[in-house]
Amino acid sequence: MGEDRIMMAHGSGGKISHELISDFFLPKFDNDILKKLDDSAVFKIKGNRLAFTTDSYVINPIFFPGGDIGKLAISGTVNDISMSGAVPLYISVSFVFEEGFLISNLEKILKSIKDAAKQAKVLIVCGDTKVVEKGSVDKIFINTSGLGVIEDGINISGENAKVGDLIIINGSIGDHGIAVISKRGQFEFEIQIESDCAPLSDLVQHMLSYTKNVNVLRDPTRGGIATSLNEIAEKSKVSIKVNENKIPVKKAIIGACEMLGFDPLYVANEGKLIAIVSKKDAYGLLNHMKKHPLAKDSEIIGEVTEGKAGRVIMKTLIGSTRILDMMIGELLPRIC
Repeated sequence: MGEDRIMMAHGSGGKISHELISDFFLPKFDNDILKKLDDSAVFKIKGNRLAFTTDSYVINPIFFPGGDIGKLAISGTVNDISMSGAVPLYISVSFVFEEGFLISNLEKILKSIKDAAKQAKVLIVCGDTKVVEKGSVDKIFINTSGLGVIEDGINISGENAKVGDLIIINGSIGDHGIAVISKRGQFEFEIQIESDCAPLSDLVQHMLSYTKNVNVLRDPTRGGIATSLNEIAEKSKVSIKVNENKIPVKKAIIGACEMLGFDPLYVANEGKLIAIVSKKDAYGLLNHMKKHPLAKDSEIIGEVTEGKAGRVIMKTLIGSTRILDMMIGELLPRIC
């Protein structure tokens, strides 16, 4: 049998990833900040509430419709900071290159990093470069860390969902995952599908200008919205119910998923957020969000309910219900 080994599924962001973190990493490094497992760590230094995050990007291919690994790295880091309600300020960017990587491709990626950082109003303040022998890494990997500041009166965490809260998403799902797989040379789609990759910091601050009473924010990347909703339900010890007919999905994404045998609810996004807010604020916030260019197609897709803690249920288009479990296995490897 041999020893257990890391598999591709351990990087999926789904159930197996969750088990790897909870069974191996948390017992070794457990502390009050880490065990929340939010998109960024939140802590105080001299009275200032800060959000801190780190991430690595290994996407294949490195250029895809709607972006590239550089835009993705900045957007993903900014979004993780923003999901705590923080204003992102500073980012580090480190590179691992495969020997022989084209300088012309590096220039394109650096331009994308510069443009995304400018859009998100963050400064790149430090970094590192390493080069390894050809074949030791696939073209280029990028690691980032980010730091932001949280204003007083904001308390956003995956453990804060409350019974009666409504669930909002800022637009159509599955765009990023399908855009990336469309360029892997295995499939051809009649319609060009672009990734939704974008920094969401301005949208989050737009939302918080309407109300600071946002309980949960989460960007549903690997594992899609189904996995993110499961994580929230588990941490908040609540049940969640969503309505399939309210979840925005483009026809092109539905068609591609049907052809590939995928469920859009589990396909990665890079420019979407899930917001969980009280019912009294939800409809006003929804209308406010629709004024922002990254949230014109926002919808209320469900609610937090009483019931078995950690369970997510979907009312289907035909009126039946199905349990949405956390993603098991690897749907799309190296998607971010």
